[in-house]
Order: sequence, then C-alpha cells, then structure tokens
Amino acid sequence: MPAFGVQDYVVSEHALFEMRRRAVSETIDREVMVSPEQRIEIRPGRIILQSRVWRGEPAKQYLLRVFVDIDRRPAEVVTVYPTSKIGKYWRAEP
Repeated sequence: MPAFGVQDYVVSEHALFEMRRRAVSETIDREVMVSPEQRIEIRPGRIILQSRVWRGEPAKQYLLRVFVDIDRRPAEVVTVYPTSKIGKYWRAEP
C-alpha cells in the first residue's frame, strides 16, 4: 500500500539545482511527492518520501529520495537524489 504523500509544496532553489544536476525530472519528483511508496520521518518536521523508479538506457532501477520539510505551509522540498543503493535505504514493511 502506498504511503500518503504531500500535495501542497514548493521546491527550494537548492532542490531545483540538485534535480537539474542529477537529471531528475519535475514529473518524476511530483509522482514521488504525491504518491510515494514509502514515507519515513527522520526528525520532527522532516520526512523522506521515496519510490523505486527506472532510469537510463538501458533502464536500471533506482530509489528516488525526496527530503521534505513538513513543518511549514506549504511544505518545502529540501533536496532530491536518486540512488542505486535501494537495499540500504528501503524499509521493510513491519
């Protein structure tokens, strides 16, 4: 079951810079924000939304991690990055 996402948010300048640098499209970022596979609270007011995505040619699976400050309105995307280390960050269902 997908975790609940964040509908109302802004993307920080730093996150936009990192998305361009890491070739993460705003469409993929939005999909993870709205309908993530996992939602992890890392401290009060900050969460990570993450989903497995396919990237590249040939396609390879990555974990897209979106760090979001939810202690403000609208919520703010702090940074975004893809990682191939899915096993390191994926949380097993309880």
